Amino acid sequence: MATTAVRRGLVLGGGGMLGAAWMVGSLTVLSEAIGWDPREAEMIVGTSAGAVLAALIGAGAGPKDLYEHQLTGRIEQGPLSGVRFDYATAAGGAHPERPKLRLGSGPLLARTARHPRSVPPTAVMAAAMPPGRGSLGGVGELVEALPRDAEGWSPHKAMRIVALDFATGERVTFGSPRAPRTTLAEAVTASCAIPGWFAPIIIDGRRYVDGGMWSATNVDVAAKQGFQEIGEPPLDELYVLAPMAVRGFNGPPHSVLERVARRYRRGVTRRMLVETQQVRVDGTKVIVFCPTADDFEAIGLNVMDGDRRPHVLETAMRTTREQIDAQRTLP
Repeated sequence: MATTAVRRGLVLGGGGMLGAAWMVGSLTVLSEAIGWDPREAEMIVGTSAGAVLAALIGAGAGPKDLYEHQLTGRIEQGPLSGVRFDYATAAGGAHPERPKLRLGSGPLLARTARHPRSVPPTAVMAAAMPPGRGSLGGVGELVEALPRDAEGWSPHKAMRIVALDFATGERVTFGSPRAPRTTLAEAVTASCAIPGWFAPIIIDGRRYVDGGMWSATNVDVAAKQGFQEIGEPPLDELYVLAPMAVRGFNGPPHSVLERVARRYRRGVTRRMLVETQQVRVDGTKVIVFCPTADDFEAIGLNVMDGDRRPHVLETAMRTTREQIDAQRTLP
């Protein structure tokens, strides 16, 4: 009797430069452990840093390619041979330029004043922040260098890139049938446009910012409804890499900033668990990997500090192996 192939999906969350390094380390171990090539995912959902990795995977980069790219900034073999990225300068460095002296989005603040619960608190916070001056040109150039279809989108059959409409506060999932049409490079840079750090990305006259302002993970994009739109059955398994969530901390916080970071990560984790439950009710098995206390210490408080990437990468590989081994020993 012929066996039916397992339908697997992949969610790659936001988390800045170091979140990307963590996801590459985790994905390298995960794919080897379960014998699965993430390029074969039925759907890939990318948010912010996860959007960049999603674009690379959709264009043909495997875990080993991503690992090489993290360490050297280039890929030497395979379909993406020659792809380059300067991690030190492409996103403007570890600290933002001084932002402009005005509100990020007056229309979004006005809307939330009329409908206070229409958007997440992070979207309201983004609207109140001054617009950033940073450029995501280096990220756009990276994505532009990747193979893409005739319309400038990913060759992957179900690539989903999440951003936030900065006027309405609505989540926009580029690549879905109901989303505005755009190129993959525009969608990825929009998904990466951290408010207060980078300038919003304008697509067809509308401003978009980081999809993490809606949710750092957006797991529910991979729910049954998303597959109904394209006439396919829901997933059997969904693997979620959530670098801004956390499994725990080592000891008490050492500063006010660390206390704030811990509180934010706990909020991301709670929202992610709600989203995963929305997918599980469809019968999909959701397997989540997120940073441990050791990962949190390796990442530190500035997720854009690219100098820490090698350490974060190696720590993620170790802690992911430990998480997988622990799951295997469960009764």
